[in-house]
Amino acid sequence: MNLRLLPVLLFVCTIGFSQNNGKTKKYTIGLDQFYGSVLLHNTDISHLISNHPAGLIFSYNRKTYGDEAWQEDFNYPDIGGSFIYQNMNNSTLGENYGLYAHYNFYFFKRLMQFRIGQGIAYNTNPYDKYDNFRNNAYGSRLLSSTYLMLNYHKENIFKGLGFKAGITLIHYSNANFRAPNTSTNTFALNAGLTYDLDGGEEIAFLPTREKEKITEPIKYNLVFRAGLNESDVIDMGQYPFYIVSAYADKRLGRKSAIQLGGDIYFSRFLKELIRFQSIAFPENGVSADDDYKRVGVFLGHELFINRMSVITQLGYYVYYPFDFEGRMYNRVGLKRYFGNKVFGAVTLKSHGAKAEAVEFGIGVRL
Repeated sequence: MNLRLLPVLLFVCTIGFSQNNGKTKKYTIGLDQFYGSVLLHNTDISHLISNHPAGLIFSYNRKTYGDEAWQEDFNYPDIGGSFIYQNMNNSTLGENYGLYAHYNFYFFKRLMQFRIGQGIAYNTNPYDKYDNFRNNAYGSRLLSSTYLMLNYHKENIFKGLGFKAGITLIHYSNANFRAPNTSTNTFALNAGLTYDLDGGEEIAFLPTREKEKITEPIKYNLVFRAGLNESDVIDMGQYPFYIVSAYADKRLGRKSAIQLGGDIYFSRFLKELIRFQSIAFPENGVSADDDYKRVGVFLGHELFINRMSVITQLGYYVYYPFDFEGRMYNRVGLKRYFGNKVFGAVTLKSHGAKAEAVEFGIGVRL
């Protein structure tokens, strides 16, 4: 993968820092050490699971106190950035260095913390057909990466110093931008320290304010998505894809909306895969003239977090002339609203756990 994925990093950094408009500001840092195992989500990577990966997670967080209404809605989360160093302890897989934007959410009197981070990682030893052909997990140096943490989190035990411990899941994949892309998931135990840069000074949350009730009629959305990806056949080449989506959504309140709509897919990699299979595997009955276009319908949900939102969609192909990974598909990702109507989106489209593409989109909500 090359620098075409740099917009992903810029997009996720927008999540963390574009909303820093509140008057109350407090910052903390954290350092965790982790040790774990690579999960066998696909038997194709069984030869790569030989030792236990380990590493460090450094985080920088801005706490929220209710300067904006959405902060109270989500129990005053933290907004931040983080860096992960992971040694896979396998010479074939190498090491990963990741940069992320994240949210920290709190539960149970703020003693439990859940973090979700999204960013880009750099791998030191990706697949090479001559020098590293055994690494079928990482087909490129740059990888899309997501991580989740669930911690017991106790702040300000002594003069701003705190402690946390819990579990972490780290995912690395290039989303079929380049083959191979079997990916890895690391499950780990972590423990570390936190430090309040103000030395533990307590700041009270702002009083509960009267919230404006959101009632909207059904809204209609048009989205255009595009990107590059490759089939699982190594060296077949990267090709552009284009997706046109239309859907209706209905707000259920301040936080959520449900969606119903459809997608039309124009994926050039699929056209080349059809041609390849018609020649290499004639026994499969695939013709080079088979249509590569697909049409799907989907049901989705949108979770609103200020100007950001998280979307999840589950779809089914109603027009499906060529069999590729099954009729069911799913999409998860992030949207950023620019005003009340226009939005940008970065989403991952997959079939179950099998990624097909990272999609970059722009849309309008009418």
